[in-house]
Amino acid sequence: MAITRITMPATARRGETVDVQWLIAHPMETGHRSDDQGRVVPRDIITRFECRYLGQVVIGLDLFPAIAANPYVAFTLVADRSGDLEFRWTGDHGFEQREVRPLVVTG
Repeated sequence: MAITRITMPATARRGETVDVQWLIAHPMETGHRSDDQGRVVPRDIITRFECRYLGQVVIGLDLFPAIAANPYVAFTLVADRSGDLEFRWTGDHGFEQREVRPLVVTG
């Protein structure tokens, strides 16, 4: 399980733009690097990220080997009504990570 940091407000007013940021601790190995013995380090990257708000995808990213280790992404969405944001990462070797954060919308 990778360590994730998700930054977003817990509450927002209806119609307000919400800033969401995440960082995930992951090596993002390209498969092009060799170790000290000259063996190729196998590729190990996050290949897909999706965030769903109220069950609908609000951002979906396909990630590639050029992405640096410990990827960071920031995006915005408009608060419509209270509900969960579901963050999901998938990658090589069966990697899967899922986090859920609630957003309470007022007004």
